[in-house]
Amino acid sequence: MALVLNNRNFYFVPLFVALAVICASKAVEVIFQQNYKVTWGKHHVFFMDNGREVQLSIDKNSGAGFKSKLDYASGFFQMRIKIPNKDSRGIVTAFYLTSKVFEHMGGNHDEIDFEFLGNNGGPYTLQTNVFANDEGGREQRHSLWFDPTIDFHTYGILWNQHQIVFYVDQTPIRVFKNMWKIGVSFPSHQMHITVSIWNGEPWASNGKRIDWKEAPFMAQFQGFNIHGCQSQKHNIYACYSPHLWWNDKKHWELNRQQQKAYEDVRKKHLLYDYCSDRGELHRECQIN
Repeated sequence: MALVLNNRNFYFVPLFVALAVICASKAVEVIFQQNYKVTWGKHHVFFMDNGREVQLSIDKNSGAGFKSKLDYASGFFQMRIKIPNKDSRGIVTAFYLTSKVFEHMGGNHDEIDFEFLGNNGGPYTLQTNVFANDEGGREQRHSLWFDPTIDFHTYGILWNQHQIVFYVDQTPIRVFKNMWKIGVSFPSHQMHITVSIWNGEPWASNGKRIDWKEAPFMAQFQGFNIHGCQSQKHNIYACYSPHLWWNDKKHWELNRQQQKAYEDVRKKHLLYDYCSDRGELHRECQIN
């Protein structure tokens, strides 16, 4: 039997469902090394609090990044993040899901992005994007209603076969529905979690060059638990099981309270939506 965490209750799922579910109680913090590994810039990665906090830094020579050890086909993925202070224009801090690219399959790359754009004081801009089958160009930008350089805030991605929801401190800021029936691609490949800090000039800084005299720029990360499903023998459909809490019917759409919070954020903090100037290229824009 496989044990699955469903809200606060435990349910048993038969092994023939072929699930490898990685779950951790919110009350129990796991260390970085349990679920993640450093992928580049190892000399710019620093561990604190016995592996419960990680700092990535970037200077003129290198940035840094890490990724989850496993790939997942559905789940709720979140992390607590504090981005660099100082004049960090041009520095990008990223937290995202991305699939492996196999050339013999023609790419078919999927990706779900949070990208924090550095600034010289507030307000700070958070960019999100969704790629499906190599089709991106779905950027949205929000101004954050707090200073993300002062303290940690929680950023999350809910991904099931009905919708993708981006959360900031439990507030939904973006929803991308599964509209495959009308020909809109939706992420369907297993993806791993990736975190990085990198040089995003000039696009991330409105053409301004990074002031490297301010380096190193440092971002901190906490919360290395993962609530996700890894399919066995590439049986990705097993990860759509309703026994997994993030696939439960109540997570197929926002509830009334979430919908109101989502609409408030769009009204007050949405800076840019790809549907405003590229809507003719994306079928979902013609419905929303």
